[in-house]
Amino acid sequence: MKAMACLLLVAISLSGCGLAAAPCRVTSAVLKIVPVVGHPVAAPTDACAEAIDP
Repeated sequence: MKAMACLLLVAISLSGCGLAAAPCRVTSAVLKIVPVVGHPVAAPTDACAEAIDP
């Protein structure tokens, strides 16, 4: 019974849209590290993440 509850809790926590937006958010964060051009270049990936997980 305890294992089933843990499995259900993990499944519920992973079912959100945040998991789908994670690659966009990680890519954006990596691009923003680049000096001067990082933020403008990361704008499309920020838009991707916002579209998936508002």
